[in-house]
Amino acid sequence: MAILVMKFGGTSVADLDCIHNAALKVKREVDAGWQVAVVVSAMSGETNRLVKLVRDVSTLYDAREYDAIVASGEQVTSGLMALTLQSLGVPARSWQGWQMPMRTDSSHGAARIEGIDTDAMLAKFDEGLHAVCAGFQGVSSDNRIATLGRGGSDTSAVALAAALGAERCDIYTDVDGVYTTDPRLEPDARKIDRIAFEEMLELASQGAKVLQTRSVELAMRYKVPLQVRSSFSDVPGTIVCDEEEIVESNVVTGVAFQREEAKITLQNVSDRPGIAAAIFGPLADANVNVDMIVQNISDDGRTDMTFTVGADDFERAKATIEAARDDIGYEGLVADRDVAKVSVVGIGMRSHTGVAQRMFAALAEEGVNIQVITTSEIKVSVLVQRKYMELAVRSLHAAFGLAEA
Repeated sequence: MAILVMKFGGTSVADLDCIHNAALKVKREVDAGWQVAVVVSAMSGETNRLVKLVRDVSTLYDAREYDAIVASGEQVTSGLMALTLQSLGVPARSWQGWQMPMRTDSSHGAARIEGIDTDAMLAKFDEGLHAVCAGFQGVSSDNRIATLGRGGSDTSAVALAAALGAERCDIYTDVDGVYTTDPRLEPDARKIDRIAFEEMLELASQGAKVLQTRSVELAMRYKVPLQVRSSFSDVPGTIVCDEEEIVESNVVTGVAFQREEAKITLQNVSDRPGIAAAIFGPLADANVNVDMIVQNISDDGRTDMTFTVGADDFERAKATIEAARDDIGYEGLVADRDVAKVSVVGIGMRSHTGVAQRMFAALAEEGVNIQVITTSEIKVSVLVQRKYMELAVRSLHAAFGLAEA
């Protein structure tokens, strides 16, 4: 039988009623002839509760014990889901990360998957058993439980789908698909029927919360079609697939935003070889993720260097740069924590000109000042004052006709 992977997030398995509802969806697919592997997250709020317990015991905790504790949430859910499926007449058993096994590196708390041995699971498939797998976890090279970090259950599901050669991986969540922008901010946002991997990756990395970035990267690399579906309705979802499977691409597919951004400008930095490495090397060593970078060079050989970081990384970034001041040689540091990033994304940009001009004109018409601009082949991003973010999103959504069917 063809294999289908179904992943249910925390809100989809929040309590026993939700687990039963999810199990009915699994049974429907089993009855339709699929061999199903289910991947589950911890029940909603459970991981946060476990993390708090760890931090209440010790702020300088052993990351290996942290993983042993927080991974238990998925273990509970997988067992409950297996029991519920059995009660519905679906033969199923639970699998923990170490039982498959899903091999990871030893970066506890943010481990990366190195491989999955599916022989034992496939043997159980041959016996007629369906699988319920604990997401978010694997087993490290030192034979300890290792968790995959934020959004790790999505990553687990896609990696398992690739390893099993699944026909598709369905991601069940509390929304019924991928929208042109967040419907809570723009009521005219429209659900997208199909979206290319590259577009979904850009939207996810620019702030869209539907899918975790690493899971989209894996799906694109291994050509695993994804479907984003609602756990609470039966309407069709959004298919994430190869660009070649989309008949006609819109110029712009969606508008993404990141509210919690911070901007740092280093004034009067010497324009010399190695200056960028002197600035961004220490930030990389401090695990600060730098996003937008702009360099302004004056006639006298001095330059201002502006870059953005996530708001959570701001204090660490500022302290790191100040500690490296002598090596960098800047005269002043100006910080702004009241900014947001807005991006338009679409594979149609490759074959159409004027996207940036239309974007800038729409923002100018609304009186929104642009502070920083960055582009890629299928994306244009701008930094604006945070108070104008929602206005910017709505104006761009309208300017590119994204509400139209």
